[in-house]
Amino acid sequence: MTVQTVKILSELVKTPVDKLLTQMKDAGLPQTSANQEVSEVEKQTLLNYLKSQHGEGDKKDQRITLQRKTTSTLSRADGGKAVNVAVKKKRTYVKRDDSETDAQKQEELKAQRAAEEKARVEAEEKAKVEAARKAAEEAKAKAEAEEKAKAEVAATPKSDASAKKDAAAAKEAKRKELESKKPAAAPKGKKGSGRSDNEKDKPRGGRNTDNKRNSRVNLNGEEEYGRRKLGRKNKKSQVKQEHGFQKPTAKIVHEVALPESITVADLAEKMTVKGAEVIKVMFKMGAMATINQTIDRDTATLVVEEMGHTVKYIDENAVENDMMEAIDYEGEATKRAPVVTVMGHVDHGKTSLLDYIRTTRVAAGESGGITQHIGAYHVETPQGMVSFLDTPGHAAFTAMRARGAKATDIVILVCAADDGVMPQTIEAIQHARAGDVPLVVAITKIDKEGADIERVQNALAAQEVIPEEWGGDVQFVGVSAKTGEGIDELLEAVLLQSEVLELKAVPSAPAKGVVVEARLDRGRGSVATLLVQNGTLRKGDVVLAGLQMGRVRALLDENGKPIPGAGPSIPVEILGLDGTPDAGEEFIVVADERKAREVANFRQGKYREVRFARQHSAKLENLFSEMGKDEIRTLNVVLKADVRGSLEALIKSLTDLNTDEVQVNVVSSGVGGITETDATLALASDAVIFGFNVRADSSAKQFIERESVDLRYYSVIYNIIDDVKQALSGMLSPDLREEIKGTAEVRDVFNSPKFGLIAGCMVIEGTVYRNKQIRVLRDDVVIYEGELESLRRFKDAVNEVGRGVECGIGVKNYNDVKVGDKIEVFETVEVARTL
Repeated sequence: MTVQTVKILSELVKTPVDKLLTQMKDAGLPQTSANQEVSEVEKQTLLNYLKSQHGEGDKKDQRITLQRKTTSTLSRADGGKAVNVAVKKKRTYVKRDDSETDAQKQEELKAQRAAEEKARVEAEEKAKVEAARKAAEEAKAKAEAEEKAKAEVAATPKSDASAKKDAAAAKEAKRKELESKKPAAAPKGKKGSGRSDNEKDKPRGGRNTDNKRNSRVNLNGEEEYGRRKLGRKNKKSQVKQEHGFQKPTAKIVHEVALPESITVADLAEKMTVKGAEVIKVMFKMGAMATINQTIDRDTATLVVEEMGHTVKYIDENAVENDMMEAIDYEGEATKRAPVVTVMGHVDHGKTSLLDYIRTTRVAAGESGGITQHIGAYHVETPQGMVSFLDTPGHAAFTAMRARGAKATDIVILVCAADDGVMPQTIEAIQHARAGDVPLVVAITKIDKEGADIERVQNALAAQEVIPEEWGGDVQFVGVSAKTGEGIDELLEAVLLQSEVLELKAVPSAPAKGVVVEARLDRGRGSVATLLVQNGTLRKGDVVLAGLQMGRVRALLDENGKPIPGAGPSIPVEILGLDGTPDAGEEFIVVADERKAREVANFRQGKYREVRFARQHSAKLENLFSEMGKDEIRTLNVVLKADVRGSLEALIKSLTDLNTDEVQVNVVSSGVGGITETDATLALASDAVIFGFNVRADSSAKQFIERESVDLRYYSVIYNIIDDVKQALSGMLSPDLREEIKGTAEVRDVFNSPKFGLIAGCMVIEGTVYRNKQIRVLRDDVVIYEGELESLRRFKDAVNEVGRGVECGIGVKNYNDVKVGDKIEVFETVEVARTL
């Protein structure tokens, strides 16, 4: 394998680099930085060290002793009182060492294999000896027969030659006679048929008497039948009936094909091992898993290599890649309009500026006058067509601004002349630089009193945004959304920047672009706002957008009017997708609807597997780190919003409020109205329902009223964040603080027969109370902490003594009070905490 660095190894094992370097240092390895290389030997050394740290090498017995007590009752025969008999049993259990058990099993397997091998060798030797003995006996019998025949020939006189010829002729005649008759089966090795002469004349079983395939005549002229058939049968009967399985003598190395994600059960099946073995290996590596849990490719690779097998990666994106390669985007490129994203701090006049350009009133329709959604518009101006993307300026919509910077050609940075550079202004500059998008600065509200354009220019110059008149490359334009001053100059600056960029597209190609926003409409279903970046989108096209696909049933412009098609740089709303795609997803138009559905289903399955694996992944070290911590208080939330972008911003803002003590758990989230299913889930999980610009339907309302489920509606994002923050603050445990109520100085010490040592004191600060805690200080050092036993003014017991008043104090369980000591009275109070 290739040599890996410490950083790559930390990503593979999902451990921070600092922690991994600390573990490597403890293991005696020389690595001290993330870019140093780690060899296979060093990784094995680290693995052995981690195993020893987890107690794998500890050979001590782990014992547990159980005591059981059983009580029985014995009845007396004389009818007296029954006697209770108690029997105590004590039993000690010792945990078996897995390594010793495995070693014992290996030794037993070796002994079993050795015994089987020995038995096989002995059987083979015995068979060889028996075969040699039989061969020797046959050779001896043959030799004796030959000697006997020679002796008979030698004993025969030469005058009997004619007799020998007559015998030979008779023998030949008998042989021919036997051949002319029907053959009969005889047992193997037995001469003749064993039948009488009358039986020989009768055919057996109606067989053809001319068939001689199963008969032959031996050397003595005697006929043998069925030798071939019976010989095969006898040979089969002599075969030992043994099992056909052969135990492998060496470990089999498998080539395991790994997809992007795989379950533990499937991984074990590919390696032909039990799932428990895979779980055991993962546990030793520091990862806890179940048999049905899905793990990623990197984790599976480590497990396969740890178990001694090889890895082969499978390209699961073959269908998707083939579909993408089949799309032809070639054609004549023509000039296209620029896509401009307006970004800046909240309430700096972004939407008002677009209102004047579009001659509409968008800001008045937004809740609180603050943009809650990303909007897309295209405007025909005297200087040419421009497409605008309006992004929210609230801090929660960082992801929206980042997507806007990626999908645009030019960024108009809006900064108010009376307010200056603010946090989201700086963030917009960073997003534009990250997307390598040129900037055009629009200084708004120049008609207001207190506007200071030069101050804005200085502040932006500090962020390395230098105006052209100062020798920089950024155009600065002062505008007013009320009077229209500077609007034409701003559009000219945008189109001039567009000319420099030389923006082009191929209108004849299939459409592709980016999803700007998506929502769920009750009457129309899924409605997605798309920005076409190349090609032309038409009604009836098959669109694949992230995890969703569908055929375009309607095309609408930003004003809701139907249009036949949308070319490059045109934002458009489409109907027909089978779901709401995530904002920022790329969309393409494909020719084959079947392949598009196949790719969408594959992406959805992959997304579910990754999400399931992420939810159930738990490292052993994380498990140990959570031990001993107090229980975390959780606020369960069911969140429904009108569009995907707002839902994403809300989830991120709520989860950012999590601390070590309290956290927000979004049980369910989605786009669209609140249904009865959402209400049922909220009741089952003890959650509160938040509706952002959506409402509950009639059945959900009835269920919520009947079951008293907490439901809250919101239209401004910072209102929901403030309410959740307040709820989490109420769940925090209060802080305990001490308040010093008073201090008394010991002036003299008296001995009382009833109370013991009594300190005569003067209250020098605050008030001394009888029922509060006290501390005794000597030279401003605490030497005792406790409570008062008595507080008296002269002979009267009192509950409190104010400043400047003498009193007698008896300290409970303490008799070492001296002159000059101070007695401090304090109280512990609870102070509410906030996030």
